[in-house]
Amino acid sequence: MFSYIVGFLAFLLFFYNPISQFLTPGTSQIRRTPLPQINWDLLAIESNETRLGDASASRCPPDSYSIHVFSREPLVIYIEKFLSPDERGHLLQISDPLYEPATITHDGGDSAQHDTTVRDSEVAVVPRTDVVRCIEDRARALQGWRDEVWIERLRVQRYGPGGHYNHHFDWSSGRGGWGRVSSFMVWVDDSDGQLQGGGTEFPLLRYRQDSRWCRFIDCRASQAGPADSSDGKADSAPTTSSAVIFKPIAGNAVYWENFRSDGTGRGYDETWHAGLPVEKEVKVGLNIWSWGRID
Repeated sequence: MFSYIVGFLAFLLFFYNPISQFLTPGTSQIRRTPLPQINWDLLAIESNETRLGDASASRCPPDSYSIHVFSREPLVIYIEKFLSPDERGHLLQISDPLYEPATITHDGGDSAQHDTTVRDSEVAVVPRTDVVRCIEDRARALQGWRDEVWIERLRVQRYGPGGHYNHHFDWSSGRGGWGRVSSFMVWVDDSDGQLQGGGTEFPLLRYRQDSRWCRFIDCRASQAGPADSSDGKADSAPTTSSAVIFKPIAGNAVYWENFRSDGTGRGYDETWHAGLPVEKEVKVGLNIWSWGRID
């Protein structure tokens, strides 16, 4: 009898992981496919001149940003002074004549639709000037120069009063182990601090109960006021919303990972986000997306 018990335990130890993955939905590993056919014109291809270690890489000014880890799962990093004032001015100048109405696509498809009820903004795919290439290099370096991951062409977004982008994912799927692996939301212009509204909201990201974050997130919106009780009296403690709203502060940025690093290829629900309506003045933002192999 003892030998049967030992044999059964050995069987469980050996086959537990495959059986658990089979019985538990959503935990299967990525079925990788070769690199799919893509439009390389939409990617900021890294040239030999800009690769790490080449002397010409020193053409870019030294980085002067500072980072704060907001969340580890998913990885969300707040970045102070990601863009310099000169870089911001350059982006505003080169994007101004290029704006077109922003469109939306479904599941990464080729068909684009213009629907201001969902997305009301203008977008400009900016040329790869020397300044833009330095911003690309900075975004690539922050991610550790990952293999088979490319920076997409940079897009500047402009939101006038009422401009917004409803809740959405930057990733659509992780088919074959390839997709939009990460995102930067960078604020280029906040109308000299006169901008009202226009925050970037993550309703499923856990709110950090620490007043030091109130420099970067809208704590008044995340921390709801006293709620009315059934007898008409205010409750003694305020209710807390799970929503996190990052303030659109010019030069600063938020970076996040879109896919889990557990080999399943699943996206993070917590990256569901929106560009809230601008109430006053104009907001200009910069999207930096990275596309490639999901780890």
